[in-house]
Amino acid sequence: MNPKNRSFILVFVFIVVSFILSEPSLCLAKDLSSWTGKVVGVSDGDTITVMKDGRGIKVRLSEIDCPESGQPFGARAKQLTSDLCFGKVVTVKPTDMDRYGRIVAHVILPDKRNLNEEIVKSGLAWQYKRYSKSQRLERLEAEARKAKIGIWSMPNPIPPWDWRRTPSKKEKTK
Repeated sequence: MNPKNRSFILVFVFIVVSFILSEPSLCLAKDLSSWTGKVVGVSDGDTITVMKDGRGIKVRLSEIDCPESGQPFGARAKQLTSDLCFGKVVTVKPTDMDRYGRIVAHVILPDKRNLNEEIVKSGLAWQYKRYSKSQRLERLEAEARKAKIGIWSMPNPIPPWDWRRTPSKKEKTK
């Protein structure tokens, strides 16, 4: 093998190995076992970062969908999630991995409450019925709607899955 080909192969192998090691979702793709870790980040109401084996893992809360940051109550959903879990050691119970490589999970708080349920109960998330058949979440959402708390205090809240599909999201927040 000539030196030019050998160099190319070594660089290629180095790049592939570096990518695999730097992409935690590839390493976790088959591992859906529960773990405990400290919450070190809150991206929005339904996405947090939890430490596992010395690295931060993005976790998308299962079965719920919070308003996006540009939507009404988006900032409040993020704040509630932060208040409930940031800096705390939680138990992550994975159910799946999403198309973005995030672990999809239920998160159990130190006091044994389910974070996903607490957000719905507070009126700051919809049960994501496309991915959930939970009667408990359905009941918690119905109770929040009846009490007109959070997003349910608005006359016609736009579900985040509809809001994400609209081309001009900025017009909705004016």
